[in-house]
Amino acid sequence: MAEADGDVTLDALRTALRSANSVFVLTGSGISAESGLPTFRGVGGLWRTHRVEELASPLGFARDPELVWTWYNERKAAHVRAQPNAGHYALARLEEAIGDFTLATQNVDSLHLRAGSKRVLELHGNLREARCTGCDARRRFDADGLPLDQIEHFCGGRFRPDIVWFGEPLPPAVWREAEAAAARADVILVAGTSAIVYPAAALATHYNERAFVAEVNPEPTAISGRVDCVLRSTAAELLPQLLGDLELPRPT
Repeated sequence: MAEADGDVTLDALRTALRSANSVFVLTGSGISAESGLPTFRGVGGLWRTHRVEELASPLGFARDPELVWTWYNERKAAHVRAQPNAGHYALARLEEAIGDFTLATQNVDSLHLRAGSKRVLELHGNLREARCTGCDARRRFDADGLPLDQIEHFCGGRFRPDIVWFGEPLPPAVWREAEAAAARADVILVAGTSAIVYPAAALATHYNERAFVAEVNPEPTAISGRVDCVLRSTAAELLPQLLGDLELPRPT
């Protein structure tokens, strides 16, 4: 549950949302953990025997693409088994009530989309498609991921996950949209992220000095001392409670 002053801060967040014309939400792996997905280093056993550079970097992929795809196929299977939780569904409901709503996520699991959210910016890519390193051709893959004998493309390139790896920039168009949405927001809601992965974490506090900023996280984070409202709770527990008493008008 929320901290001792949780009722006060929850009411402050409700008040801010009721008068907001624009809302920006940033989510991280914590919200997906509540759907049974371990955080980044928790899926499978490969993280215990391989460095991150071997599994989630361009150099690692060039060195051993089959190892990388084995890891991502494990992650894809975990994503398919997982279901959106109450936090995902609550954010989809909030979007329906706000005229200008943007949800930026660091997650690649598609759970926000499966819960019904429509205005979703996937900052770190997604695990629905692969793209060729040579010609940028794209192909979707199913629940089993990409067969290891189909990594090579006829152009001479290789299919890689459509994921932002360590050392790579975020997709420019997606990042510009996220910056603009954060800058114009009246309320910024940060849920399930430790706020230590940049540049995504900067969206919470670096682009807008007038917005009401609220954090939903069971543990203190890097931005806890710089926000207007701290709610020590999981997103799946807190967000439905928030919306249950909010009574927001739907946009016309």
